[in-house]
Amino acid sequence: MTMTTSVLEELLQSMPHLRSQMYFKASLTALSHAMEDQVLADTGQPLVIANFQRERFYRQEVNRYLRIAALTPQVYVLAAAETEFSNRSNHYEMVAFDASDELRHEWHLVVIGARYSACLICRERQGVSDFQGAEGMTVDQTRRFEGVWTFDRHVSCEAAKILLNRVAYYRPEIIEKVEQARANFLADDPIPPRDIDPDPFAQRLVTYLQAGQYKLLKAYRSIAAQERRERLANLITTAIRRSLNPQEIFAVAVKELGQAMEVCRCLIYRCKARDQAAQIHHEYRFEESLASLHGESWPLAENPLFQVLTESLEPVAIADTEQAQAFDLEPVRSLIDRWQIRSWLMVPIVYQGRLLGVIELQSCRADPHDWSADETSLVEAIATQLGTTLIQAESYAHLEDLNEQLEALERTRSNLIAITGHELRTPLSTIQICLESLSSEPDMPLELRQVMLSSALSDAERMRTLVQDFLTLSQLESGRVKWHLEPLDLEECVDLALSGIRTRQSEGKMPTITANVSLPELPLVRADGEWLVELLSKLLDNACKFTEPEGQVVIEAQPTSDAKAMLEVTIRDTGRGIEPNRLEAVFERFYQEEGALRRTAGGTGLGLAICRQIVVGLGGKIWAESAGRDQGTQFHFTIPTADTTRSAPPPAIAPSRPPRRSSNPKRASLR
Repeated sequence: MTMTTSVLEELLQSMPHLRSQMYFKASLTALSHAMEDQVLADTGQPLVIANFQRERFYRQEVNRYLRIAALTPQVYVLAAAETEFSNRSNHYEMVAFDASDELRHEWHLVVIGARYSACLICRERQGVSDFQGAEGMTVDQTRRFEGVWTFDRHVSCEAAKILLNRVAYYRPEIIEKVEQARANFLADDPIPPRDIDPDPFAQRLVTYLQAGQYKLLKAYRSIAAQERRERLANLITTAIRRSLNPQEIFAVAVKELGQAMEVCRCLIYRCKARDQAAQIHHEYRFEESLASLHGESWPLAENPLFQVLTESLEPVAIADTEQAQAFDLEPVRSLIDRWQIRSWLMVPIVYQGRLLGVIELQSCRADPHDWSADETSLVEAIATQLGTTLIQAESYAHLEDLNEQLEALERTRSNLIAITGHELRTPLSTIQICLESLSSEPDMPLELRQVMLSSALSDAERMRTLVQDFLTLSQLESGRVKWHLEPLDLEECVDLALSGIRTRQSEGKMPTITANVSLPELPLVRADGEWLVELLSKLLDNACKFTEPEGQVVIEAQPTSDAKAMLEVTIRDTGRGIEPNRLEAVFERFYQEEGALRRTAGGTGLGLAICRQIVVGLGGKIWAESAGRDQGTQFHFTIPTADTTRSAPPPAIAPSRPPRRSSNPKRASLR
């Protein structure tokens, strides 16, 4: 059978003059401990009855009740069993009531001695949920109870009678001990005088009041720190919304942070882990009379605090620079003396493990300043915000760069349409006219028919070369080329490249080409033979296209002077030349020296772009030199040399795979 009545209800029914009050658990804990201390301070043997609702609450007070049980044999502890709590007699009587008993909602403590008495009878209010703290932890101290707390002996005895009935109900085997307790403590004797010393009870209550005040003060400090942190964060967020300029945001942050922290000097500067020094552009000073660091070069490499900060990416604090034992400050002693730094705090501005900058707080007062955890936490919060700001600013800058690249891509697309339209439309028109003429005039003379066919074939080759250049550049830029590197003789590669243009030279339309690459001291090169021949062919075609027939084109080669085993090849012409400010632009796709549609020489503007991709793929570099208009041009490229010497016979150049290019002397122009 389960007890369904409440001890508090029974007490209020038997004593109608009593009025219940509201208590928080923190108050009940203070009262309970004060009553228990009263028992421990007395020399008598009182009756003690305690109800802990559940076993887990009892386990927190086991040691106190072991001490109480050593003073008196009449100790009864009630609780709802959860794991190990059970009905048994040990140091004191343990009573495990049913989990459905109303006692599970109640908190009771009754103490009746020879010269004093006190009782605490409370019931937890139902339907009031526990308060959830900021970190998700249940604040148990905010649980609310209603009940009676008094020193009145009549009330204490009545409460003891009700609780002893519960003890006898659950522990009938100790009924004799319960009856003895009733006879010794609950008899209708006159109330003895209260001459007990109340000092232990009062001391316990004062202790709890002081602890409560300390917790309240700590909470106020935490709220104030949180308010400062949120205010600073809001200011910085507002600055970010106004502008993504880090300089403007730093100017706001250094001022607000310096004022909030009430430090003598606050610095914010950008730096990296390996920087030797940083330029100070953002500073806050508490007093104008304090020496300013604005514009100074702030040394970092020899600063031991900065070295520790870069290794740990954690704040570094020194309360007193005159007695700092954890750091060797001698390398920066002159800085400390010059700028009167007594206390020093450095907090890194970090984003995803990368150091972006530092916030420094400096106290220049006579007394050292011990940086508290709240202060450090506040500066860290601002540093985190600034780190995010810097990354956002960098992302915005990258976005602007991306927009510029997209604009360049749009220009490339326009050039592609214009150039391909011109380069395709012109030969197609010629082919169409030639074929229509051949078809409509069957009696055309044989010589004229040959001219028509020759023109059609020439323009068809021009179109094929254009399409092939597009495919080649796409293949090179996408990285899909498989390079077949092997030792090669540069002279043989040059001869293969020259064979494609010798027909035009014999017709008197080409400048004189001289090759000076047969020197015995030239080493073999390590390259892909087919791509190297293609590179030389395009550079030679480019030189011949912009050089008058009376001019000259010279091919030379020599080992480089640096430590790398490279061979430098130079193709020099006496032609039109290039303006110095366009020497890099000529390697861009679709670059046209005279414009896409008004040039005197044909071409798609892809030849030199292909050359650059080939050189990079072979492990070298390419560049152009020119003194200006009509001063000729020199194209240089480097290529790695092979480890083998000339004593070893070079392999044949002819590749085993089909060639990519036609040797037709009328290959398309390059630039």
